Amino acid sequence: MQGLPIEIRLLLALIGAENQSDSTEIPDALFDETDWNTFVDLAKHHRVDPYLYHRIKNSPDPRIPASVVKYLQSEYRRNTFLMLQLSGEMQVIDHHLSERGIRALFLKGPVLAVDLYNDLSLRTSCDLDLLIPLQNLPQAEELLTSLGYVKDEYIHTVLNDWKWRHHHTAFYHPVKNVKVELHWRFHPSPSGEPDFEDLWNRRRISTISSQPIHYLGREDLFQFLVSHGARHGWSRLRWLLDIRLWLQQPRDTDRLVALLRKHGYYHVGGQALVLVSNVFGDPVPGDLAPMADLQRAKRLAQDAVFYMERVVNLHTNPVPEDVDRFHKRHLYALMAFRHKLTFVISFLFPYPEDAETLPLPKALHALYFPLRPFLWAWRKMAGVRQ
Repeated sequence: MQGLPIEIRLLLALIGAENQSDSTEIPDALFDETDWNTFVDLAKHHRVDPYLYHRIKNSPDPRIPASVVKYLQSEYRRNTFLMLQLSGEMQVIDHHLSERGIRALFLKGPVLAVDLYNDLSLRTSCDLDLLIPLQNLPQAEELLTSLGYVKDEYIHTVLNDWKWRHHHTAFYHPVKNVKVELHWRFHPSPSGEPDFEDLWNRRRISTISSQPIHYLGREDLFQFLVSHGARHGWSRLRWLLDIRLWLQQPRDTDRLVALLRKHGYYHVGGQALVLVSNVFGDPVPGDLAPMADLQRAKRLAQDAVFYMERVVNLHTNPVPEDVDRFHKRHLYALMAFRHKLTFVISFLFPYPEDAETLPLPKALHALYFPLRPFLWAWRKMAGVRQ
């Protein structure tokens, strides 16, 4: 990790210390050569600013400028209020869903902060993500609309490909300034998707409130976190910090390994373990060492350094072309063989762009299957980006 910018190396040293007094062992050179404006920007980019403040607030290192500590304090307080708001809104939404008999598993947000960090204020979150059965999606969308949420109509579809090419719909409340993502899958296809009934049977109940809030079982949570972080190139340190804290909790190793193998994420779990070990200097737990010893896991971990070195933000469009090309290759490299096969075959299935290129009545949409190669070639010759 020596190739990383010095500000990231200092950031990692501060948040990775086992206790606050360990910061005194960080070399002076890291502090002396750090550009503090860049340091603050990186803490915010990686979404670790409240956790960083928590690590230094009781015994601040005199080598950290007072202005930086003050900024981190303000961000910590702002995040605390935001997480309290999200927690309250989560309970409101869950209550209304329960009244309608709709089961929901909250994926991240407040429940994850309490589960992994033992403190609502130490993990950032900008929205609420919840997983529901696909058959309940229309009722859940209607419910959110009745609560004042507005749907983001960003999904274009043909022949119902939205059910597998996408994995969530997004809603925004213009008054409360809260975003909610309704998931019916963990990830867009191709991906290994656990059955909702299995997830529900292994669910846990969060201690965040007296009202029962359901979220993923411990091993299911690991699978979701590593697959989500990998799909985003581990471009934010917060996702690796989540894994580090998850590893400090008890686990059922046999169940975890079985789940990862079943859904094609064993090597992705290994990538996460290698990255956590190299980024934070933690030894890989002995029971998970075979997963981290995979050569494929080590190669994937090395590829992920690309995102850290360039401070990649995949959520800001347009993504630079070189980053976009690298990310597409990396996503393909992450796939299990069966997912790669599904990915290749999916190109034969019509895309919404085909319907836009040659609009046909819905009754004739099946014609897009034989027409797809020609419509694709037409767009290619016309210079339309696929």
